[in-house]
Amino acid sequence: MSRPQQLVLIGINHTTAPIEVRERLAIPAGRLADATRTLLHQPGIREGLILSTCNRVELLTLQEDGTGLQENGSASQEGPGANLLRFLQEYFAVAPSSITPHLYEYREREAVRHLFRVASSLDSMVVGEPQILGQVKESYTVAREVGAVSSSLDSLIQRAFTVAKKVRSETQIGSSSVSIASVAVDLARKIFGTLQGKTILLVGAGKMSELAARHLIHQGASNILVANRTLERAERIAAQFHGQVIPFDDLYDQAARADIVITSTGAPQKLFGRSHGQHFLQSRRNRPMFFIDIAVPRDVDPRMNEVEGCFVYDIDDLQQVATANLADRSREAAAAETIVTREVDKYEQRVQSRGAVPAIVALQQNAEAIREAELARSAKRLGELTPQQREAIDALTRSLTAKLLHPQLTALREASRSKDTE
Repeated sequence: MSRPQQLVLIGINHTTAPIEVRERLAIPAGRLADATRTLLHQPGIREGLILSTCNRVELLTLQEDGTGLQENGSASQEGPGANLLRFLQEYFAVAPSSITPHLYEYREREAVRHLFRVASSLDSMVVGEPQILGQVKESYTVAREVGAVSSSLDSLIQRAFTVAKKVRSETQIGSSSVSIASVAVDLARKIFGTLQGKTILLVGAGKMSELAARHLIHQGASNILVANRTLERAERIAAQFHGQVIPFDDLYDQAARADIVITSTGAPQKLFGRSHGQHFLQSRRNRPMFFIDIAVPRDVDPRMNEVEGCFVYDIDDLQQVATANLADRSREAAAAETIVTREVDKYEQRVQSRGAVPAIVALQQNAEAIREAELARSAKRLGELTPQQREAIDALTRSLTAKLLHPQLTALREASRSKDTE
């Protein structure tokens, strides 16, 4: 007999862990498939998905029932929580004590609710930002490709996409949303007063860089430089925004041309250190230079702040701006939370009702077999019947069977909703 399974989600995000912790667990896009396969091979795990963004790393799994994290926050020796903590420890080569205080764990209904909130951008640093749904979809695609998602998680994740769409269409939460990139640009605008005539260097040609470029142009920036390890991607963004490509090998020679540097690469090591800042300021004759580091792991060593004239802001620094903007969206967020709660209830009822399906089908099949047997046994006594008479008798017996079964079927459905599986 198979062991019962449960939905378990464990993770860290921008509210529970500083960037120093999050960057140690960040998974680049190129390694996501490998990490998902490794997760699936952990004991007891039947299905799994990994969501890794600049603000969170979460493991969503369907696995054999067990215990999990203890009340003091540490993982128990057995159970889902221990399995997932062991995965994090071994895959990232980190000590459990360094990450356990920052972990959260949700199961069953609360795991469903958390997933719906994440997909709907209610758990984001910037509530209402649209990027997170695309990131969840990318993680889902990878999980499907490596065979880590099948029927149970598939239906749940598909429902999360539907809920996110419903939140977008039935509330105005996205109308005044601000992405991480636009928050970064807003910070730059406040620092300079105006971006007119400023030179911007985008290091990394990902989606975040493209978003930043759009907002920068909207705010008046006229000179955009783009540097990326893949030259073709840099050229594509530069052409899109009438900017100039800087060969990545020339990055350190050319970076001093920029007033504002926005970095969003997936580099495992920091690109800019304290000594780079000193060199840049000397080339700029001490004109200020601002670094907005929206990469995880970080691209800029925070010690560059020690260089007079260099100002470095990482993704956690953007939290203050995001929090200030949250007040404007609180009413729409409340409406979105109501939608999520309603959809969680619907999903839970749908899952619970599945338990009654085999019993309902078996009862209906048994009743139909009895009905057909009784009709066959009565055929001789009834004699020759016209097609209309046979149809009438068939309809009558089907109706009687349905009415006799109705109380039993209703009881089965009600029992499944109250989790009375026996």
